[in-house]
Amino acid sequence: MIEIKGFLETSFLDWPGKLCSVVFLPRCNFRCPYCHNHPLVFHPEQYAAIPLEVILPRLHSLRNWIDGVCFTGGEPTLHAGLPLLIREVKRKRFLVKLDTNGSNPQMLEDLIEGGAVDFVSMDVKAPLDPFRYSRSTGIAINLKPILESIEILKRGNVEYQFRMTVVPGLHQEEDMKTLANQLRVGQRFILQNFNPENPLDPSLKSIVPYDPKALRKIEREVQEMT
Repeated sequence: MIEIKGFLETSFLDWPGKLCSVVFLPRCNFRCPYCHNHPLVFHPEQYAAIPLEVILPRLHSLRNWIDGVCFTGGEPTLHAGLPLLIREVKRKRFLVKLDTNGSNPQMLEDLIEGGAVDFVSMDVKAPLDPFRYSRSTGIAINLKPILESIEILKRGNVEYQFRMTVVPGLHQEEDMKTLANQLRVGQRFILQNFNPENPLDPSLKSIVPYDPKALRKIEREVQEMT
């Protein structure tokens, strides 16, 4: 079974319109310079493993409060045991949300087709060209699996959203509009503001995030690109 490295009992932020618990899984195959969960990626041994046998009773006690469980990371689809872990939670009749970077389209498709997930948030890092995507992920990127995952979600067999974390200097307004034009999913495309508190690249700590009101205005504009 996968080692669970974090458990948040209640969150209003991780699932649009729902109250959920959050399960954090270690490791990631991307090295996004603005990542704020990088200790979970590089040093998961710093965190004590939380047995599923501890989490399931807590979920049961929250049954009348939460709507479901969000699996995040790190990158959850790196773990071959993810379907089994989700199955254990689904057996308790909870809805399941998956956060993913879209790098494992086969697992994503299997989870959707098997009815294992009820909502997917895919982080799309930049406009869909190798140079800009590689710059945003910190590694050389093969876009083929990313594009496959986007198409899997756009089939509409599960509720989904695409999220872009925007970093001044790394992402311009034109990048947001380019990606929106490539995705063409309307309000399913969400812009997230960069958090400078603890980025993987320390030089980004001095970057001032986009003004929230200005970013919401851009978001409304890009969501009209359907």
